[in-house]
Parts: sequence; C-alpha cells; structure tokens
Amino acid sequence: MAAAALRVAGRQLSQRSGSGAPVLLRQMFEPKSCTYTYLLGDRESREAILIDPVLETAPRDAQLVKELGLWLLYAVNTHCHADHITGSGVLRSLLPGCQSVISRLSGAQADLHIEDGDSIRFGRFALETRASPGHTPGCVTFVLNDHSMAFTGDALLIRGCGRTDFQQGCAKTLYHSVHKKIFTLPGNCLVYPAHDYHGHTVSTVEEERTLNPRLTLSCEEFVKVMDNLNLPKPQQIGEHLISWTPGSEGGGCGLYSWV
Repeated sequence: MAAAALRVAGRQLSQRSGSGAPVLLRQMFEPKSCTYTYLLGDRESREAILIDPVLETAPRDAQLVKELGLWLLYAVNTHCHADHITGSGVLRSLLPGCQSVISRLSGAQADLHIEDGDSIRFGRFALETRASPGHTPGCVTFVLNDHSMAFTGDALLIRGCGRTDFQQGCAKTLYHSVHKKIFTLPGNCLVYPAHDYHGHTVSTVEEERTLNPRLTLSCEEFVKVMDNLNLPKPQQIGEHLISWTPGSEGGGCGLYSWV
C-alpha cells in the first residue's frame, strides 16, 4: 500500500520552521485514511493550533502538545471529512481550553464557526481563512499570515485535488476556488494538504500551478476529468455514517454533524 511508504511517525519540521524559527510546525500522519494533521505553535507565547485532527490519533497529538510545552487554543478543521472522524471532541477533553473550529458553511457544529476572511490567532501569528469550496461547500484553506504556508485540506492535494462526486461537491467550483484562492499566493508558499496517497509531504504553489496534472487543464477539461474518475467510496464512510451521531464524544458524525 502506498501509505506504507509514508513517514508514519510524521514529526517533521517544515523547510521554514527549523529549531530557531519563530513558528513551530509538526506534521503527523494517520495511515488508515492517509491524513495529515498539522501542529502550529508560537515558540515565544507557546500558543498553538492543530489542523485536521483525527479521532484515532487525538491522544498522540495531545501528548505531543504536552511534550512540547504548548497551549492548544484551537482544533481546526478544513472541512467535514468523509473518510475519518475529527479528533476535535477528544482534544477538547484531553486539553481543557481547546476549542473546535470549522466553516459555518459546512453545516457542522463547533465551538467556533469561521468564514472567508476570518483570522485564527495564536501568539504573534494568525491563519487567514480562505473559502475554497468544491470538494465540499464548507472547505477552507488556512494561510499563515506571512503567506509562507498554506494548509489546503482536500481542495488542493500534491499533484491532485479532492474528489467532487459526493458531499455536495462541484468540479467547476473547485477549479475556480483553487485558481482564485490558492494559486494567487506567492509561488514559494509551501502547500500542506490534508491527505497524500503517494508518499509526498509538501509542495509549493508554483509546483502545483505548473505541474498539477488536473489543475493545469482548462476548466472545461478539468470538469470532464472529475466527472469521469469513477472512484470507489471512501473506505470508512459507511462506518462513520452509521456509528456516529450528534453529541457523540468523538466530535461528530461522519459528514455533517459536530460537537
């Protein structure tokens, strides 16, 4: 399986956030859904946020936060994932003071709802929220305030993009979201996706603008490709839809509910 080639331990520093840099970045991996979770922290204030936590690995993430001496303010989600359940609810229990965050357009419940243009602050830094619908109506991309990093969820993957054939997806909307909200960032901005199935960990805006085999097509060609992918349903989607209900400890039901 491609996931076996990925760095499952995942505690890596980004190219920009070495031991002396003010922004701390850790990248963790959940192998079943091939999901990346990102921990961002301000080394001075010790305030931190976690992007796209997964239920099964929430205890691991909480332990890392404690080991690094950080104070987790927010567990933020780029969208409602069909292939895994968020770890936001567990993190709220394990790390008192942590709040769950998701787009208002997701239709999901959370402590805080965000919209296009909102900022999520941690210490001296902030993540700018850029609405990037198409994979789902509530997808957002989080951009560090110096435009050095973008956390693109499923909207933009490394040499790919999220599927658009369910969860109210729309290929045309996704195409315009990526081109207007992500490809307009500086070329050297690092791209960190929510998933990868081929062993990649990071890309850049310039790489994806010029090398992404889907998003370098015209909009019309892109829509044709996305409409004919014929992908199987995500491996865990049935389990999540059946097993989780609003108010459950894990933080929500597979597609549309959250606490």
